[in-house]
Amino acid sequence: MGRLNGGTNAGKQHFSHDHILKLIANPTETLTCNACEKPNNTNKPFYGCNTCQYFLHENCFNAPRFLNHSSHPSHPLTLHHPPYAGGYYICNACGSDGNGFCYNCAACDFDIHLQCASCPSSILVDKHTHQLELHFGSPDEDKDSKYVCDICFVTMSNDNWLYYCAGCDFASHLYCVITSPEVGVFPKQQHPNPNPNPNPSQNSNSNSNLNPNAAVEMINSVNDDHDRLIAAQIRAQIEARGRRAALDLI
Repeated sequence: MGRLNGGTNAGKQHFSHDHILKLIANPTETLTCNACEKPNNTNKPFYGCNTCQYFLHENCFNAPRFLNHSSHPSHPLTLHHPPYAGGYYICNACGSDGNGFCYNCAACDFDIHLQCASCPSSILVDKHTHQLELHFGSPDEDKDSKYVCDICFVTMSNDNWLYYCAGCDFASHLYCVITSPEVGVFPKQQHPNPNPNPNPSQNSNSNSNLNPNAAVEMINSVNDDHDRLIAAQIRAQIEARGRRAALDLI
């Protein structure tokens, strides 16, 4: 199939797969990474097993097995691969389902996507003038305060991470500012702004009553490809929360 680099490619073993994975330097077809569940849109190198149709981005292949992450300072996180007992996990960072690899703390039932673990501690986006800082939960002293994403206008969960500009009270989902997340550098120490705006009333009150029906209407109304990608991610988050609420009632 022209995927692998011939006889000189000895390949490497990865803990997630029984067979040797060989380097695919220039993929000629679309392959989906089993770790991050993303395709090879940029033609970056893959490691693969043709027999099992098992593929990993080179960055995902090289992701550290153990990770100290400041979102969960109590314990180191361990990289796990499926199958999972429930069929999938829910990422504590972005709130979406995951079927690929995750960083996990078994003692705390804490899971985050491979790509969420490498989110930068600060980021500049074209939707806002100032740099946004990463927060591992609500930046307000009152942890019950609700924030609305200033990009997609959906109310965010207080349990999930967000990007935030305290000076402008501008908040955003992770996936609204990083629309094509890629596994890369895994920061061991991240330092979000420790003293955010203590009264984020502008964000807390604007669009705070947006309900799932309104969100669905917004999803169905988008036409732009970029907006459709964001809408699909929002829909997945709504469905994941619905499943979580159903489980809580059992």
